[in-house]
Amino acid sequence: MKILYGTTNQAKLQAMRNAIEALDISIIGLNDINSKIPKVNECGKTPLENAELKAKAYYETFKIPVFSCDSGLYFDELKDEEQPGVYVRRIHGKELSDDEMIAYYSSLAKRYGGQIIGQYRNAIYFILDENHCYWSMDQSIATEPFILSAVPHPKRVAGFPLDSLSIDIASGQYYYNLDLKDVSSSVEDGIKAFFKESLSNFSNK
Repeated sequence: MKILYGTTNQAKLQAMRNAIEALDISIIGLNDINSKIPKVNECGKTPLENAELKAKAYYETFKIPVFSCDSGLYFDELKDEEQPGVYVRRIHGKELSDDEMIAYYSSLAKRYGGQIIGQYRNAIYFILDENHCYWSMDQSIATEPFILSAVPHPKRVAGFPLDSLSIDIASGQYYYNLDLKDVSSSVEDGIKAFFKESLSNFSNK
């Protein structure tokens, strides 16, 4: 089955392909569509609301199975009104570049002594057809808690700027210094289970 992932971010596209490579699914991204991509106003208050807005817009335009994802970033040390939430990259109304994100979040961690504890809450909204939609913002697709450091690792991966600031709590090591683990590694099993269950439910209808 070919499914559209509603993203132009190649790093996110490859990460999703890696997560579900054991399933009989072929994933394409928005850059693979030879058509104008609709602009979606991501005005939702939660990651799930934004994922739904994007998935419905892309399904309406392209009429093929599609899913969209969204994330919110939350820190133990911050008050509710201070949380980045769904505005991880949009700070004070400005869309930050990768380098600007590293600079902003480094300074945030510095204000709290050099390290703060964060977690990404992720959401996914999957449309197979007009009558079959599946979604999740379950803890199984959230990342494990991690340390966000004021001191960035020298490694950079385009599209994942905050990975350069992320430290594994158990080992105290930057994820980039660990062989097989990153801040999203705990998400893959949950993502795979979500697609497996959704497709099973669809085929049994």
